[in-house]
Amino acid sequence: MFMGEFQHNIDTKGRIIVPAKFRDGLGENFVLTRGLDKCLFAYPMDEWQLLEEKLKKLPLTKKDARAFTRFFFSGAVECEVDKQGRINIPAPLRKYAGLDKECVVIGVSNRIEFWADSEWETYFEASEDSFAEIAENMMDFDI
Repeated sequence: MFMGEFQHNIDTKGRIIVPAKFRDGLGENFVLTRGLDKCLFAYPMDEWQLLEEKLKKLPLTKKDARAFTRFFFSGAVECEVDKQGRINIPAPLRKYAGLDKECVVIGVSNRIEFWADSEWETYFEASEDSFAEIAENMMDFDI
């Protein structure tokens, strides 16, 4: 399980340190793709395979299913952590998430997320203001 929040910088070559706490859980190879809310999602291979199986079951006849599958898979790349604990994030993914200097890397249960610092602050502040309402809505899911 991934949890926690870490601040890291992305260098001019698009490399960022993966927090040591997350490296073992990600494994030697993992998948990085566009996430929701203008961030990137990183999945260990076993979690990616589970997600892939679910997405394969979406009906091809549904426009939203096709769009979501395209969005998710077209940005997906297999990553490997180098000896310095960094990954290289491809330019299209950096552009999508607005990653250019200061970044936040967070653990979210079965995945990690890479956020531009400013995007994370905006998202967190907006969510923090409505956290009680969000929590109340989660009661429908027995949480």
